[in-house]
Amino acid sequence: MPPASSVPPAPLPVSVVTVVGIGADGWAGLPDAARSALLDAEVLIGGERQLGLLPPVCAGRRVPWPSPLRPAVRGLLAAHAGSRTVVLASGDPMFYGIGRALTEELGAGALHVLPHPSSVSYACARLGWPVEDTETVTLVGRPTARLAAALHDGRRLLVLSADSATPAAVAALLRDRGFGPSRMRVLEQLGGTDEDCLDGTADTWTHPSGDPLNVIAVDCRATPDALRLGAVPGLPDEAYEHDGQLTKRHVRAATLGVLAPAPGELLWDVGGGSGSIAVEWLRTHPSCRAVTVERDPERARRILRNADRLGVPALRVVSGRAPEALAGLPVPDAVFIGGGLTVPGLLDACWDALPAGGRLVANTVTLESEALLADRYRRFGGDLVRLAVAHAVPVGGFTGWRQAMPVTQWSVRKAHPTPSGDN
Repeated sequence: MPPASSVPPAPLPVSVVTVVGIGADGWAGLPDAARSALLDAEVLIGGERQLGLLPPVCAGRRVPWPSPLRPAVRGLLAAHAGSRTVVLASGDPMFYGIGRALTEELGAGALHVLPHPSSVSYACARLGWPVEDTETVTLVGRPTARLAAALHDGRRLLVLSADSATPAAVAALLRDRGFGPSRMRVLEQLGGTDEDCLDGTADTWTHPSGDPLNVIAVDCRATPDALRLGAVPGLPDEAYEHDGQLTKRHVRAATLGVLAPAPGELLWDVGGGSGSIAVEWLRTHPSCRAVTVERDPERARRILRNADRLGVPALRVVSGRAPEALAGLPVPDAVFIGGGLTVPGLLDACWDALPAGGRLVANTVTLESEALLADRYRRFGGDLVRLAVAHAVPVGGFTGWRQAMPVTQWSVRKAHPTPSGDN
């Protein structure tokens, strides 16, 4: 999702573009409507592989996508404005395909989409897996580490491969994250005459690189000693690499509860420490976004390692001192301040950056910062609470309670401007 402050480009002056999905079975697998569009086309745009599936009877000018593809979409479409243009896509164009980029450039009304069954539909049909119960993770143009966020014992996953090396990379990640016993099936050339399936487990995966057109089916199985990472905030503290600067588990769960992440929203995590708040914000939904600001370079590097380990490598880390490092960041939906409250201007800068309806949450353990939060509570309202957690510990031959430092938390939603009342 683009930042709220971005301005969409002006629509391109082109006629309706037809988008045809094509599978590994090529021309033979296309319905009549798709064949007619391809035969009538003056310009055929697509990847080299897709264009190679068309017979000579498709006489339109063949234009392969350049690399990188996304920056070239607008210019290539503009260059063929007014021509009967067909864009070829792999499978369903609107499922992790070129359809998204075309819609963003042209608008849905300028597209006529003729989808083909997606690789996911084919894979579920071969495996006997209900599509609605199967999570899909794409690694096309994305780091393998993002798969880690979807790993849960007993879960079924379909992984869209970037190339022939992806299965081995997935097997290595599964072993590293404690999911070595997981069964892996690599389904190649789905729907084509050369369709094949490679079977094994992540622990024993020795298959050489095969066809680059593949989907990986994973039956997730964790080792008995694998660290359990749930689907809600409050991961175990030992899931993080840290130097003591870590929002502890129970306080973290309470903090994410009042931050209330929703799909597509952006968080500023100011004073990132180990990055745990931003990491768990991102884990709530794949479309969530987060920026962590951390002044210590070693902690900034540690945050990146934690994000990678826990499956959210898209976390953006800004190494710098707030409030100066906040300049130029995209407008947040929510701000968490975990450190540096007494730095002059920091709290005001965060508050000013929030749009109406945005949320701010600040935690502290010091009296000086607590006084600052109490003042803001009097001025802006919200909730001011004290979170106290005690853990059972040995006391001689008995057991007693050890109290952690209490955390004062201010949470508030920025009010919309009051109407002036002028008639």
